[in-house]
Amino acid sequence: MRTLVTALAVVLTASVLGACGNTAAADKNGVTTLRYQGWPGQVILPEVADELGFFDGKIKLNWVGNTISGPQDIQSAATGQTDFGGAFAGAVAKLVSSGAPVTAVVNYYGTDDKTIAGFYVPDNSPITKPTDLVGKKIGVNTLGGQLEADIHDQLKKDGLTQEQIKTVQLVALPAPNTEDALRKGQIDAAGLSGQFQQRAVANGGLRAVFTDLALYGPFNGGPYVFRNDLIAKNPDAVRAFTAGIAKAIEWERTTPRDQVIAKFTEIVNKRKRPNEDTSALKYWLSVGIPSKGGLQSDQDFTRWESWLQDTGAVKGSLDASKIYTNKFNPYAGQSGSTGSAQG
Repeated sequence: MRTLVTALAVVLTASVLGACGNTAAADKNGVTTLRYQGWPGQVILPEVADELGFFDGKIKLNWVGNTISGPQDIQSAATGQTDFGGAFAGAVAKLVSSGAPVTAVVNYYGTDDKTIAGFYVPDNSPITKPTDLVGKKIGVNTLGGQLEADIHDQLKKDGLTQEQIKTVQLVALPAPNTEDALRKGQIDAAGLSGQFQQRAVANGGLRAVFTDLALYGPFNGGPYVFRNDLIAKNPDAVRAFTAGIAKAIEWERTTPRDQVIAKFTEIVNKRKRPNEDTSALKYWLSVGIPSKGGLQSDQDFTRWESWLQDTGAVKGSLDASKIYTNKFNPYAGQSGSTGSAQG
């Protein structure tokens, strides 16, 4: 498996040069503008929170473009090109362990009994079990992301060595195009998640080799991070943002599915970004996040420790307490919530 060592080195250098002087500040009305990257054809939780007024007038979003992956998104936040970013928890742990000055504040995606990630092949493929993926080309949305870790963890569980696992050929493809690449035979298997997984299954002719739900059970997949200097200088903005995301998670959890999809479609149509397609929105099934309000826990990060260690991203045990905080989340400490309340 390849890792993003070079990219992380760039982050550590650029974070010193880029983060200073770029900290978001409140205007005279107490409104803080936060720069962020979006995803084409998708609606992310900050956009839902903004549309529904869950930031209570304290946050204004400034879209600066689309990201190509979670690791790229949090690198942009770490280097001061944006103010927050979101990625797979293992990528966040890798970034923080490498010295990047960021802290995770709230989960934004995950896996439940409806929203999953999985590895799919055509019905007539000779690949029938995870170990058959050795030596094969697998389409993933990015290197260094959850799909890479899923492959590692599944094959290690099945008794394969690191040398065998490394023979899996990961092909980075845009998520909207991965299904098509599989159906055209350009890859042997496709790692699919979210609405793209749901669309592929609905289109028929594919079957799952394994899924993250079967491998781990329901879990929180990844958080949003802020630079530590921004948190220190503008904690009220981080608190307003985190509370807004937590409210948006619960809104998606409790609102009828057709109404959520209608709101997504409305948001995409209203923002008028170039070349956006709303056709995949109808496949949305759930918010995916198991924890109340996106609360984080040590396990959200330590779950990926084996992958991080085996790929050389971290040495020794992972100290999750240095990676995240729940102190800005209004659900922290409430009865019935999950996720430990870190300071």
